[in-house]
Amino acid sequence: MILCAGRNETFDFAKPIGVGLIESAINLTKLVLEEKPAFLFFVGTAGSYGNHQPLDLIYSHRAANIELGHLQNQCYSPLQNQIEANTIYVSRGTNHSSPCVNSSNYITTNATLANEMLTKSIELENMEFFSIVSVANQFKIPCSGLFVVTNYCDENAHSDFIKNHAQAKALITLHVEKNMKI
Repeated sequence: MILCAGRNETFDFAKPIGVGLIESAINLTKLVLEEKPAFLFFVGTAGSYGNHQPLDLIYSHRAANIELGHLQNQCYSPLQNQIEANTIYVSRGTNHSSPCVNSSNYITTNATLANEMLTKSIELENMEFFSIVSVANQFKIPCSGLFVVTNYCDENAHSDFIKNHAQAKALITLHVEKNMKI
């Protein structure tokens, strides 16, 4: 099953599950219980903490849920905050490196804190991916994600996202139509 966030990030070939950690977890759990998919493949856009450029295409099966306050030792969590898919969904037998994608309901706009994420080996941010990997692992479903970078996580994050969003969606569509049976 191919998934996307929804709202302004939808695709004809993907089921929208909602934006952010909560909507995506609730709606994906419902979908999994109703449709029992053989795999979960999330497609969406991401912000880069610095290692990837806008319009780069990235595969991942690793996710984190680290809030910026954690980087400044202003909070802690008793929960596991980094995970990876127990079973990786790989299309056409290919294998790719898998940078860690951080998920939060907030978008990073501070380049210094973005760089701090890189020191923790976290390279991208997408608001839904941690929930998707969590649900996939809970139900033992192979999972991975495809992301196109829209922006760096800095003071221009929102304006760059707006500027690059349509082209990023077109790249996702092109890649999925070329490489997957849909």
